[in-house]
Amino acid sequence: MNERTTCVVAGGGPAGMVLGLLLARAGVEVTVLEKHADFLRDFRGDTVHPSTLRLLDELGLGERFAKLPHDRMERIAFPVGEHDEVTVGDLRRLRTAHPYIAIAPQWDVLNLLAEAAEEEPAFRLRMRTEVTSLIREGGRVRGVRYRTRDGETGSLYADLTVAADGRWSVARRDAGLAPKEYPVPIDAWWFRLGREPGEAGGTLTPRMRNGRMAIVIPRDTFFQIAYLGRKGIDAQLRAAGIESFRAEVAEVVPQMADRLGELESMDQVKHLDVRLNRLRRWHVDGLLCIGDAAHAMSPIGGVGINLAVQDAVAAATLLAGPLRKGTVSPSVLAKVRARRLVPTVLVQALQRLLHRTVAQPLVDGKRLGPPRPMVELLRRVPRASVVPAYLIGIGFRPEHAPEFARRV
Repeated sequence: MNERTTCVVAGGGPAGMVLGLLLARAGVEVTVLEKHADFLRDFRGDTVHPSTLRLLDELGLGERFAKLPHDRMERIAFPVGEHDEVTVGDLRRLRTAHPYIAIAPQWDVLNLLAEAAEEEPAFRLRMRTEVTSLIREGGRVRGVRYRTRDGETGSLYADLTVAADGRWSVARRDAGLAPKEYPVPIDAWWFRLGREPGEAGGTLTPRMRNGRMAIVIPRDTFFQIAYLGRKGIDAQLRAAGIESFRAEVAEVVPQMADRLGELESMDQVKHLDVRLNRLRRWHVDGLLCIGDAAHAMSPIGGVGINLAVQDAVAAATLLAGPLRKGTVSPSVLAKVRARRLVPTVLVQALQRLLHRTVAQPLVDGKRLGPPRPMVELLRRVPRASVVPAYLIGIGFRPEHAPEFARRV
């Protein structure tokens, strides 16, 4: 079956859904293809940073978001010694309408975006539909081939195809675009533990011990735990078994020891192969990559989702007009990369620095926590904590909703 749309977006994650919503509000016919049946997938990034909260306000979605279950993270701290900590980023110092990071289930945020987008006549969301390859004609990408969960196949032709299908992007691979990989010393293991009513959140404080680090993220009814260790040890952890893993976790976060019995099998522990990479070129004729498909980010700082959303806003702002006119040339697509490259490079440079100065010494057992000069500076000049807070919460080049997408 052959079909047609103006823009087809591969992937219904944050970047794909924001791009679809914005283009639809510009009157561009857009179809988002998502291979899963719903958005209910655990252990995805759930941080919504101040710049994204401001964007939701500009789109007229701030009140809807406020009704979703979420926690507020106002401070990022690192442990110093056994019983002390230093505030690395104090988001309360930011001059913004939302001086905090909202911790909200990503599926709720994606459902909110989908509901808003479906109010637009030009928007289509097709779940259970996986992009399998690109359509090429005359040296140009002309759309995608897809397969539904029921086994139905078809072709969707489009003036522009956008790859927003993550770090293992099928569309990117089929276009022959390969990212440059940067060394990463850590991997992450995600799991959840119960949270009692009234248990406090508010501060994101990593816990470190014996070459391991754990970050406890409060959710509505449970804690989401990110357990970080040396890259390449997943097989070793699984071979040792769940009892050994529970013992390791209890040593790093002893306050969670009373509920570790909830982990009955290593099947409840999800491994994330941490990558840090970036495409040299984000497009070919007829295809644009954004978000993780263009640049996979480390979980350090939790900025990957928000950077992907910023890509989507920039893409919609630059491409809505050309798409309405049917004139999306490679030079127009190159403008998206030109606009987003500097903030991407700077964020990745900061993550690489944190890998070298914090993560690598941690997994090597040489140091727990940030370098001493950083600790001393933040203790003597507490106001300096606004700088990391700004870099994490707002970013190097925050994007604003284009006028055509704004709603009161």
